[in-house]
Amino acid sequence: MKKVIIIGASGSLAQVVTEELQKQNDVELTLFARSKSRISNPDNANIIEGNASNYNDVKNAVAGQDIVYVNLAGNLDAMSKNIVKAMQDEGVKRIIAISSIGIFDSPMKSVLKPYRALSDNIENSDLDYTILRPDWFTNANEIDYALTKKGQSETGSAISRKSIATFVVKLIEHPENYIKENLGISKPN
Repeated sequence: MKKVIIIGASGSLAQVVTEELQKQNDVELTLFARSKSRISNPDNANIIEGNASNYNDVKNAVAGQDIVYVNLAGNLDAMSKNIVKAMQDEGVKRIIAISSIGIFDSPMKSVLKPYRALSDNIENSDLDYTILRPDWFTNANEIDYALTKKGQSETGSAISRKSIATFVVKLIEHPENYIKENLGISKPN
């Protein structure tokens, strides 16, 4: 049984990931969000109300977990530093985090700076990370995605939340895959 926590569980993408993980028989799921009332699918999951900007909240939440999935917005620099430190302090190694397409563009759009900070903080840690840089999300009921490695040109177009969730579940099923990888994910053209 893998213990998986979703930090930022009330977000639109995280909710689709939650739905897909709840179909797995070997996952003990914990949902971490600022407000329990914003979690729409709490079945078969532990729920922790907390703030990723509060180190103690994060440290208590990641204790005993096997895999941390991060799906946040806001002050990603501070939050990702808290998550990395909490994971290191608790001996949790595996992290999957959502960043954004375009964080390696030059010049980078200012709206992407928090996503770049999250990526840099995690990459500069000793954690076993997979960072995903998705294109814009859609609600399409399809699974169709392509991956690009860091340093390759990002290709493709807007991608369904279901496609991203499917890939995240594959990473959780096989956490040994894509270690120390920063991957673009989009719908192939």
